[in-house]
Amino acid sequence: MATSKLVKTNEKIAEALMEVFFNIEHSVVDRYTKIEDTFVETYLAKEGETTAEAKERLLQERAQRKG
Repeated sequence: MATSKLVKTNEKIAEALMEVFFNIEHSVVDRYTKIEDTFVETYLAKEGETTAEAKERLLQERAQRKG
């Protein structure tokens, strides 16, 4: 009986830790994406070009150089 309570408690702790980890991971990725988008918009986008268009253009230019 004690083992089963221990196992259940450990499972609850593991679930809580995983939830916290995923929340932190999601937060970090979202913030990084915002920083990346701001950088692209400020320094790499051409006049009238959206951030998404600039990223796509940069990927194409990179592929051509590797080409």
